[in-house]
Amino acid sequence: MSWVYLALAIVTEVAATLSLRMASQGRALWYAPVGVGYLVAFTMLTLALSEGIPVGVAYGIWAAVGVALTAVASRVLFKEPLTRVMGLGIVLIIAGVLLIELGGAH
Repeated sequence: MSWVYLALAIVTEVAATLSLRMASQGRALWYAPVGVGYLVAFTMLTLALSEGIPVGVAYGIWAAVGVALTAVASRVLFKEPLTRVMGLGIVLIIAGVLLIELGGAH
């Protein structure tokens, strides 16, 4: 169940961040999903930690997947740039998190 909580934390954090982008464009109604999304995201992250995922692993995965999903979604939804260099950065972040995960397995 811990991985489900972590997945929900990631999805809701990304949704809240994308909602923040909408709110920043003068659409005040988007502040409600921002607040709710971040509240749910941190609650789910807390539950994932309480189920036994180490904080370094959970936060690393949350950050890496969150960065990747936010970059791709902002490209699709807002036509923001997603260059090859940015893509390489995402790959390196994910590789670093995988190394942390593998190192924590010992």
